[in-house]
Amino acid sequence: MNEERRRLAADLYAVSREHDRAQGDRLARFRNVEPDTAALLGVLIRATAARRILELGTSNGYSTLWLADAAEATGGRVVSIDLDAARTELARVNLRPAGLIERVELRSEDAALTLARSGDAAWDFVFLDAERSAYAAYVQDLVRSLAPSGLLAVDNVRSHAHELTEFTALIESEASLTQSVVPVGAGLRLAVRGTEPRPAA
Repeated sequence: MNEERRRLAADLYAVSREHDRAQGDRLARFRNVEPDTAALLGVLIRATAARRILELGTSNGYSTLWLADAAEATGGRVVSIDLDAARTELARVNLRPAGLIERVELRSEDAALTLARSGDAAWDFVFLDAERSAYAAYVQDLVRSLAPSGLLAVDNVRSHAHELTEFTALIESEASLTQSVVPVGAGLRLAVRGTEPRPAA
């Protein structure tokens, strides 16, 4: 990421944190990923040369900015989903000064619907940072729509492990995935889909 975009990202993160501190209602907060997590996502997209990138949970576009910057480097595009139309438009406003709006398709729709409509092996990279209570219901379509050698990244798996018990059990039982939890930010689960399913133990 160039210096101008880093400055824009840093400014957006600072404004978002100030906003969140003033909100008593969790759902009113932007709840952006930590800068180290965002930077790692950008590195991972570049390392895997991912071009078909899905983000579930746009918020105000902070993480989207990092994903789109990496997509520019790989020649890819980001589809970013949020149920809140107002946040979708705010993300559009925040992405425009970075010159990345053409790299992103912003949609206001339910993540479950997006995943259900996704074709088999549709995505090279999926970043999941939405409402945690819904994650368990996503597992089948997450795995199905992830391309061979595709990477799934799930945020908040250490900070909110107690909310993700069912999801964790389901995702860890997927024989086609090789996984690790990285102690960055709130905890990031990384899962790579194999080119062929591994035999059950």
